[in-house]
Amino acid sequence: MADAKVIPFDDDRPRAGAATPRPGRRRPLLGGGTRRKGEAPVSPLPGPQVPLEAPADGPDAPGGAGGADGTDGAQADAGGGGWERRIAGGLAFLRRRITGEYEVDEFGYDKELTDQVLMSLLRPLYEKYFRVEVKGVENIPAQGGALVVANHSGVLPLDGLMMQVAVHDNHPAERHLRLLAADLVFMLPVVNELARKAGHTLACAEDAERLLRRGEVVGVMPEGFKGIGKPFGERYKLQRFGRGGFVSTALRAGVPIVPCSIVGAEEIYPMVGNAKTLARVLGLPYFPLTPTFPWLGPLGAVPLPTKWTIQFGEPIPTDGYPPEAAEDPMLMFNLTDQVREQIQHTLYKLLVQRRSVFF
Repeated sequence: MADAKVIPFDDDRPRAGAATPRPGRRRPLLGGGTRRKGEAPVSPLPGPQVPLEAPADGPDAPGGAGGADGTDGAQADAGGGGWERRIAGGLAFLRRRITGEYEVDEFGYDKELTDQVLMSLLRPLYEKYFRVEVKGVENIPAQGGALVVANHSGVLPLDGLMMQVAVHDNHPAERHLRLLAADLVFMLPVVNELARKAGHTLACAEDAERLLRRGEVVGVMPEGFKGIGKPFGERYKLQRFGRGGFVSTALRAGVPIVPCSIVGAEEIYPMVGNAKTLARVLGLPYFPLTPTFPWLGPLGAVPLPTKWTIQFGEPIPTDGYPPEAAEDPMLMFNLTDQVREQIQHTLYKLLVQRRSVFF
């Protein structure tokens, strides 16, 4: 695996071996990546269509007689028509996948695949395994751009994925969270493709600003590898938030910053050591040693079933600042510190309220 190097969100120093940026793309911050052009829009399917509703009257109408055995229409629909619609929908979905009649945006985001497949795969982990409790999701605006800034932990970036499901399944306006990811994510086979289809993109200021100006909800975890790879003894102690690059991006786009605090991810892989030599050999930012990994092999990679809480705080507006505010280092420092302190304070409050790591 190629060597992955963590670069601050707002660091504009060129990296050795980095790919030549495409025209108009300045200040690459966490690596390069290929863009997928949008494909053709979805075309209507030929042939007969499966009705989505039963007739308004007749034996199949809701509340009417469903047959000689006295089964009502609602039961008949649940037992028969519901499955027929699911099967027809699944076959139509597969057909669009095979023929390429689906849409992706310029970043490679595939909304249909994310809604119908990727969220369905993550939802059991979210609902049954980690039993995530979500608070304050209404603090994310119902429309327009917003930058969600969260703490990062857990050895593997499961916290970002759970935050994405939390917004997708709980926001009243059914918003979608577009995560900014490190370059290592886009260097891994399979993971690279899935990340792009799920709406993730490289953590660089230009991409983030473009998404925000389009009215998207963007998620960033400024701690990066410093947060996700910190030892267990430093759990829930926020690492440095960089130089305020995310604040500068929010100021330029004029969107609010929504602090987000995640409790529960720190304990899924208690990192008691770091095999730094092995990490350098493998080209990784760290190689975690936990009570179960690598001693138990693949079984040691199973996360502990901790109880999670994700809380979205009060948004911090940025639209009242003048355009030149994005270049004011003191303002960026103050706003960065304000966001960091709000997340840290909420983490402490949630930890005090927590009854147990697992309940």
